[in-house]
Amino acid sequence: VQLQASGGGLVQPGGSLRLSCAVSGRSNYPYATGWFRQIPGKEREFVAVVDWSGRITLYADSVKGRFTISKDNAVETVFLQMNSLEPEDTAIYYCAARRGNWRKRASEYEYWGQGTLVTVSS
Repeated sequence: VQLQASGGGLVQPGGSLRLSCAVSGRSNYPYATGWFRQIPGKEREFVAVVDWSGRITLYADSVKGRFTISKDNAVETVFLQMNSLEPEDTAIYYCAARRGNWRKRASEYEYWGQGTLVTVSS
């Protein structure tokens, strides 16, 4: 399974960005896809996850109500819509996939895309 993340950039506080994660080479197993973020010198942090069906989603408390994760199985892409962005959201964002059910720990994900940088600054 290969993942390709895109959509990062520079945005002002209060602005929006949409990240995309294109998934290819999918295995025969159902898989969950998550977004994580990392600031240099800190551990990778869970942001959101969607299950294989796209019906179950979970969020970190810090982004709940501002971020929305969704999945388009027709194009095998997972999106992260980020609204009301704050400077504290500045990080490198990674998408990841794992076979089976969703998890919140980065160590439980088997497949990772390259990161995309999100900078929230005026």
